[in-house]
Amino acid sequence: MSSTLTGRRAPKLWWNVLGLLVFVTAGFPLYWMLNTAFKPARDAIDPDPSLLPTGITFANFGRALDIADFWRPVGRSMVVSLAVVVIGMAVGLLAALAISRFAFRGRKIVIVGILAVQMVPLVAMIIPVFLLLNDLGQYDRLTGLIITYLTFILPFTVWTLRGFIVNIPKELEEAAMVDGCSRTGAFLRVVFPLLAPGMVATSVYGFIQAWNEYLYALMLLSQKNQTATVWLGNFTTKHGTEYAPMMAGATMMAVPIVALFLLVQRKMAAGLTAGAVKG
Repeated sequence: MSSTLTGRRAPKLWWNVLGLLVFVTAGFPLYWMLNTAFKPARDAIDPDPSLLPTGITFANFGRALDIADFWRPVGRSMVVSLAVVVIGMAVGLLAALAISRFAFRGRKIVIVGILAVQMVPLVAMIIPVFLLLNDLGQYDRLTGLIITYLTFILPFTVWTLRGFIVNIPKELEEAAMVDGCSRTGAFLRVVFPLLAPGMVATSVYGFIQAWNEYLYALMLLSQKNQTATVWLGNFTTKHGTEYAPMMAGATMMAVPIVALFLLVQRKMAAGLTAGAVKG
């Protein structure tokens, strides 16, 4: 009996060890960022660094705020990210509803096109996007950056929301319409509440993508209109890189993402599991 229990526990033990290794591997960069942000600047450039903090200081955060304007780039990143989420969810929800609920000519072509767009490397699009925005007078404008972000976030939004909508039975809408609701009323009263977790999960993903994006923000905006990710480059000069203030700035940039995740973690978990059932 004991040998049988031992044989059953052995696979679980190895899975636990594997999970622990994955957690350590994924969490170490975050730990090292925090460790460097709170350690003295001289320790951050030590050729023989210590895994454990040797001292804690908040001077790096003050240095990060003094070396360059922090709040304006963060404000621009917030404006861009929120605009991408709002516009992407509004357009993506309507598109996903049309694809999942209505049969029209070219529907399969639209679905394949959404998948194909997501397979194109973002680096391959940067020169055409730059030339197009320059011709349209949108270079060095936040509106141009918002439009650019929507080109690669919107397809994912449509595809993900489609999976959530497909999981909601049509019979629920039909029953509401039998009871007197219009098609719009049935969607708002029946489908929308069930779709809320999926919308939260998709919105968080879109916000994180827009908030953390670096390459397009660097190429499409000048120094005076830089976003928070490009702002981190101010810590690298011809004299070297100030790693401790840079990590302090990265820590401050991570605060909105962590706060957003803590606020919506339950809805996000429910949305991710719901969207994985059927698609």
